[in-house]
Amino acid sequence: MNRTTLSLIAAATALAAVTGFAVVSAPDGGTTEAAADVRTPGRMPVERSSLLCPAPSASDLAETVYTTFTPAGKGDADAKAGSAELVPTDATLAAPDEGGKDKKKDKADKDAVKPDARKPVLALKEPGKPVTAEANTAEAPALVGSAEGRLAPGWAAQQTTKVTAGQGRGVLGVSCTAPDTNFWFPGASTADERQDYVHLTNPDDTAAVADIELYGKDGAIESDSGEGITVPARSSVPVLLSTLSADSAENVSVHVTTRTGRVGAVVQAVDEEAGSDWLAASAEAAGTAVLPGIPADATSVRLVVFAPGDDDADLKVRLAGPTGSITPAGHETLHVKAGMTTAVDLKDVTKGEAGSLLLSPAAQGRPTPVVAALRVVRGEGAAQEVAYIPATGQVGERATVADNRAKGSVLSLTAPGAAAEVKVTASAGSGGGEPVVRTYKIKAGTTLAVNKPPVPTGLKGSYALTVEPQSGGPVHASRALELPEDGIPMFTVQTMPDDRGMVSVPEAEQDLSVLDD
Repeated sequence: MNRTTLSLIAAATALAAVTGFAVVSAPDGGTTEAAADVRTPGRMPVERSSLLCPAPSASDLAETVYTTFTPAGKGDADAKAGSAELVPTDATLAAPDEGGKDKKKDKADKDAVKPDARKPVLALKEPGKPVTAEANTAEAPALVGSAEGRLAPGWAAQQTTKVTAGQGRGVLGVSCTAPDTNFWFPGASTADERQDYVHLTNPDDTAAVADIELYGKDGAIESDSGEGITVPARSSVPVLLSTLSADSAENVSVHVTTRTGRVGAVVQAVDEEAGSDWLAASAEAAGTAVLPGIPADATSVRLVVFAPGDDDADLKVRLAGPTGSITPAGHETLHVKAGMTTAVDLKDVTKGEAGSLLLSPAAQGRPTPVVAALRVVRGEGAAQEVAYIPATGQVGERATVADNRAKGSVLSLTAPGAAAEVKVTASAGSGGGEPVVRTYKIKAGTTLAVNKPPVPTGLKGSYALTVEPQSGGPVHASRALELPEDGIPMFTVQTMPDDRGMVSVPEAEQDLSVLDD
């Protein structure tokens, strides 16, 4: 009689690090779920992460900086060697014309770079030190990539583009995102003065098929060409929203889903008067929302909210400032009809003090899930600049944002409930410098704007900021990067949700022993 011992702990750990779920196969062909002897879930680092970055800009004046980074972890010395690379997609396709057909750039099908010959734009070698690259061309492609081993937990990438003049002027910043099948973008537009594109990027070796739905103030906007959009394997497709419908709408909520495959999705919003920036997806629909990091000098703030379910939402609106939370005058509550986009102009709501917007149910009872985003403008007249702040999840265990400069970064930390304390680490610089750590306390119901976040000692190049809650209630965060140009207060804001560098792993009570005759 042979005795085979299978350790549920080892099996669950290995599988859950990749999938979040583990099944152990016994020699007789049966299966034993690791959850059978679960007590309290443990936490361990993920072993693989994926990121996608959209094609930066079609402007000949575009100057793009890519930055990639993985925070240093306690188990780095014991973790297996890793890799983290971002490579160009095989092709970036032109936006569909009114007939819905795709035009390919430079014979992309014939000339696409083969996957095994593709040279990485960014290749990270070690945790704790960012790597940067530049692309000063209108032909810069979308990027796809993955990280493995010790470089996977918390892997982040930032794409920052500066366009100094012409259409699309501004600073366009975006944190590269993981592929998914469902995205919401409140705050987009199909108005004549806007040119908004949703960029769909497919990281996989098979084609993905996506649908794009538009919702205005009166509900769904009829579209003949938003269904069944094919995104070829390892390619990117920008779709001009105004071509999807004959109706013009100032405030639109965009819903991107996939029928097959998965994509990365982000909206490039171009305003004739106020410049341009990326609009990232809102956090998953929920009964409450936090939109952190409205600049102190904001001259115009517009809140856009959408209720994707069957029920209307009645929301309480609060502004969390440096000393507490207040209700914006005239906007104590907001009624959002189901399936309709609601927009409210809050004007210069911060009144010279940086803050964050908090949405919660106006009355006790069952909360109605909503998605939300802010359109924020700094400056006036010809010197306006726009950025977008979507609702974001809490920092959780850890969150990181890359591409911080010696000057110009502003870190916003919001504690919507109980007071909290966080640790903020400034990484080593991409060209040199030593990490610096600071701790900050955030009072309950307030926003702490750190106008001078920590900077690495002897900084050369750019660096990453990592936020880790130490005690207290939930914390939401964002980073504003200010890069003024010729009197225009150019800026961009990136939210900082949990980096999903850890997964829950079932803890087994004992080994599973199987007897073979």
